[in-house]
Amino acid sequence: MTVKIGEKAPNLKVSKWVQGLPTNFDQEKDHIVLVEVFQVNCPGCFLYGIPEAIEIYNKYHSEGVSVLGVATAFEDFDKNTLENLQLLLKTGEVIGDTKEGLSQNGKLTDSKLPYKIPFPVGMDSLKKQTGEIDESKIKDIIDSQIPNFDSQPEDYKNQIIQRVKDHLKSKEFSAEIFEEYSLQGTPSTILVDRKGILRDVSFGQNGKLEPMIKSLLNE
Repeated sequence: MTVKIGEKAPNLKVSKWVQGLPTNFDQEKDHIVLVEVFQVNCPGCFLYGIPEAIEIYNKYHSEGVSVLGVATAFEDFDKNTLENLQLLLKTGEVIGDTKEGLSQNGKLTDSKLPYKIPFPVGMDSLKKQTGEIDESKIKDIIDSQIPNFDSQPEDYKNQIIQRVKDHLKSKEFSAEIFEEYSLQGTPSTILVDRKGILRDVSFGQNGKLEPMIKSLLNE
């Protein structure tokens, strides 16, 4: 991981705050900060991740927990755009796989979200890829996914390295927050304590988020 649990969390590299006043970790002093990272074209984000973040916001906002949303993009760059994020936040309209997935689950009202996101939401900073492969980035990705990589057989290691290289070559953009926090996908959460220390980074739902927040509130 570029950012390590137990160390100071670097400010989020948000390209634009689309909803709410601009903010960041250094402006949320004395608050526990939960960051919900999602993609606009991600059904699971809207079925599970964002509703969970809204529930946390409603329960603990008055107790000193700040919730922030960050829309990122590590795939489907034509759909996971600033424009579609703005459309979502302004009208509740969803697109692509999100629209299809939520429709199948009966979670839309007139093709729109039946709820509003009540907290600030920004867009991850996307950088156009140059085509050059950074060896240190390959190592960071592998280390975050396979802790005992160095002890694996050479053939296996070469296959994994090539797979990561192919993945990086296929990417049009690099999302700075997604990369810096070594996120594995969406929905993901970043949890920072009152002192600005990174306490947890999680992918998907594991049932541990609310207990962790309760524990931090008691510190």
